Amino acid sequence: MIALALAAAAGVAAPAVTSLSVSPPRVVLAGAGQMSLRVAASRPVPVEAAPAGFALDLRGRPRIVPTAAGGAARWLTVRPRRFVAGPAGTFVTVTMRPPAAARPGDHDALLLLTALPPARLRVDVRARIGVVVSVRVPGPVTRRLELRGVRVRRRGRLRVLELAVANRGDVTESLRRRRLTVVLMRRGRVFARLLPVARELLPRSSGVVEVPYRGRVRGRVTARVVLAGAHGRVVHGYPLRL
Repeated sequence: MIALALAAAAGVAAPAVTSLSVSPPRVVLAGAGQMSLRVAASRPVPVEAAPAGFALDLRGRPRIVPTAAGGAARWLTVRPRRFVAGPAGTFVTVTMRPPAAARPGDHDALLLLTALPPARLRVDVRARIGVVVSVRVPGPVTRRLELRGVRVRRRGRLRVLELAVANRGDVTESLRRRRLTVVLMRRGRVFARLLPVARELLPRSSGVVEVPYRGRVRGRVTARVVLAGAHGRVVHGYPLRL
């Protein structure tokens, strides 16, 4: 589930915003299928449900993309599209129907649930949450991660190694400890072992994986990056300046 977003007309005092909740917070389906979600609100409020495209930006933050460009969003339907949610909750049914020609592997869409303001209010205050709907289309898939390079970004005393990684495969890859590690060396001796900030990389996309370094060593070093993939561990070496 992506973060709650609010929008209000500028210069007008906003009333208390109705909070929305949904369970489960994510839908995962193996091929065509459906699942029921329970949508609840802190007080009775009309809710509109609509599919949207889902993507991650270069740093792994979720974003909404147009349905026409969203791939699996075109396969997603929800019933009912409009309903009133309250403390007791309302059940909606999410259905995913990939076409016969769909590419095997992982595909993601977003179900947007928007609480609509009462008609009597002159201010447009909306609470919106997004539920990620993931489907794995059966068939042979490719798993392929590529490391494209490393650079150092300075944040005060903190150094962050930014690893450019491309997912050329058909499934979502989770980049975290044991999948990706960084060893820093100077004159052939190891002085730091680093772990990345965990993130996901969607199929056929590229992104940046952040690896913080809080040590005191500065100057020229060598970063040995170990990337574990479907075909074993691949080691890359990069000269860097901390």
